[in-house]
Amino acid sequence: QGVPLEAQGVPMNDGEDASAVESDHRKIWQTFAENYHLFQGTPTGLWLRDELHDLFDIAEKLTPANAQDFYDRISERLAAPDFTPRKLYDRFQVEVLTTTDAATDSLEHHKTIRESDWEGRIYPTFRPDKVVNGINQPEWKGQIDLLRDVSGIDIGDYVSYITALEARRDFFREMGATATDHAAETPFTEVLSPKEVDAIFQRGLVGSASADDARRFTAHMLVEMARMSSEDGLVMQLHPGSIRNHNSAVFQRFGADKGADIPHALDFTLNLRSLLDRFGSHPSLRLILFTLDESTSARELAPLAGHYPILRIGPPWWFYDSINGMRNFFAQVMETAGIYNTVGFNDDTRAFASIPTRHELWRRIACDWLAGLLVEGQIDDEDAFAMAHSLAYGLAKEAYRL
Repeated sequence: QGVPLEAQGVPMNDGEDASAVESDHRKIWQTFAENYHLFQGTPTGLWLRDELHDLFDIAEKLTPANAQDFYDRISERLAAPDFTPRKLYDRFQVEVLTTTDAATDSLEHHKTIRESDWEGRIYPTFRPDKVVNGINQPEWKGQIDLLRDVSGIDIGDYVSYITALEARRDFFREMGATATDHAAETPFTEVLSPKEVDAIFQRGLVGSASADDARRFTAHMLVEMARMSSEDGLVMQLHPGSIRNHNSAVFQRFGADKGADIPHALDFTLNLRSLLDRFGSHPSLRLILFTLDESTSARELAPLAGHYPILRIGPPWWFYDSINGMRNFFAQVMETAGIYNTVGFNDDTRAFASIPTRHELWRRIACDWLAGLLVEGQIDDEDAFAMAHSLAYGLAKEAYRL
């Protein structure tokens, strides 16, 4: 509704006039309360309501009049000893929590946790986007230099680049990783010859790669990552379908990841064929597909997952992590793919306090769908209970090899 990012305390890029950026947390919270009605009827509104009630014991509705009282009560609870991240991890009954980390990340915090006496399971996830995507962008070469430094491998050609990536994957596995994650604008895959891919890589190193080079290199590397996962056992996740930083003015002033990522239409059937021709029936590979194009769920993802043994369908993601998004998912996917070609639910949230309510919403929608099948006589009580457990817990644990 046009609330400026500055009024929400969002920092600007270097070189921009930051004098208008609000720094008073109470004023930012007051602005939030004055616009809280905008979340009515949205999943965000449900999550916030349940977090306030279940986590902070606040049953009243947030309004401009009580905003500062809410601020004080929430601040007091957050400062309490039982509100540390580890205490909440135990309270939420989380069994595994994973982070998403760049291929060049030191994972120093994971190392600290592993060396502590805490028994929580916090694992990294290998996300190589910065050293794979955008080979035509000026910052890509700097990412390759960083990859060289952290891997200890002199990267002068495509072969040494692959060796460095494999070394980093091994490091992530040693630190507990069970999965990789890949973002791409489309699920396009292509297999390039060794000569072709090295030529593109060399152009990337000297800053002369084109947009078409970048598109084909990413496509080739998705197949390469599938090959690596078939060998090292890391579950591969693919999240395509978002045009990032769609608002150029916001990107220029505030940088990336400021709410201007917009879904667009996808084609999985044709674009994944190169990958599936090579690895679609590989016994050691698991590829979990997510989509921001709901029209592909019934038309493409469900039939593909029903045929290719490596494929699983990820839960409704991002814009569709919602009541209707989940209902559409059950209606469009399950009848063709069956629940056992899906992975249940992983919340994909950066808001730690929202984990319980997000899983609760999924479980309620899943049980509502199962109740419908039961009433219609499609399943019996025993099936319904087994399927509910799988959708809430078992499928995710099995899919991510936990």
